[in-house]
Amino acid sequence: MSTLKDRLTAMIRASGPISIATYMELCLHDRQHGYYATRPGLGSDFITAPEISQVFGELIGLWAAHEWQSLGAPDELTLVEIGPGRGTLMKDALRAAQSVPSFASAMQIHFVEPSPVLRAHLSEQFAANAPIFLDRPEDVPTHAPVLLIANEWLDCLPVQQYVRAGEAWHERVIGLDAAGALAMGLSDQVAAFTPNVDETQNEVELQPGLKTLADMLQELFAQTPGRALFVDYGPASAAPGDTLRSYKTGEQIDPLAAPGASDLTCDVDFGRLKRLSETAGLSVHGPVSQSRFLLTLGAEARLNQLAKSHPKDADALYDGIKRLVDPADMGNRFQALCLSAPDLASPAAF
Repeated sequence: MSTLKDRLTAMIRASGPISIATYMELCLHDRQHGYYATRPGLGSDFITAPEISQVFGELIGLWAAHEWQSLGAPDELTLVEIGPGRGTLMKDALRAAQSVPSFASAMQIHFVEPSPVLRAHLSEQFAANAPIFLDRPEDVPTHAPVLLIANEWLDCLPVQQYVRAGEAWHERVIGLDAAGALAMGLSDQVAAFTPNVDETQNEVELQPGLKTLADMLQELFAQTPGRALFVDYGPASAAPGDTLRSYKTGEQIDPLAAPGASDLTCDVDFGRLKRLSETAGLSVHGPVSQSRFLLTLGAEARLNQLAKSHPKDADALYDGIKRLVDPADMGNRFQALCLSAPDLASPAAF
């Protein structure tokens, strides 16, 4: 049976080296061999915040309820999660949302999830909510106000990498070495543009999908009011260099070692997303550190409430929250950014 590595090798032999963006797109989303389309058992190769503590999803659920109220508490609300995975975040968010019954009854859940494997799982987990599945963020409906949530989704957007060689920039590409194995190298062609970076920076990593996202949200919010909340890892302002990484069964491996069988990720350039969003005409709030975001929303109070109700689990509960908000752990490594329709008031925690 042909593997994705076989397909990539044949593609490169036939047409030459491919971009890292093309490699990521095929490895993650290929319908036959891609990681998100085929991974069995829904096991995660990289632990995300909702798996670490239920408080993360609960606070986002309460944040969504607050923003629904700030939108005028409409009778209908489109609540969208991009890249829901196994649904842990949404499950915790919905549990917290029950404290605001009118909000819970107003929402219609939408999942942006093309994977048939994950759709089947989510359909079962959220059968009572009758979720609607979308293939792309561009498919979000506009008949009602929208709240969009994406946790650790931006980091999966394919990247292009460029390296300075003398006075010129060349794209980093994936070809074959002398033994026929996948290998990184530089394109012979000079890049058609000059990255806008400090003269001391010799590598730059760009996510073309960030501009697509900003333009899509501008078009969406021109038709219906709403907000989009993104939580992910990456610097708040500085443009990253080479941050491409791969994870398999919790261990970091060579990004070229297991195409289609390991998760691929990169740091998000929040500074660039902010600039692109402002240029598109969106209201931009943040980024703020995950620590500030969660603590402002009441993480400590919710933790104390849970620990009091479940004293035997108190140590584990404290450890989970500490990991999420500790500046030396995920607290400063992760950022929260909210993009809104123009003229809306500032969202909670920003």
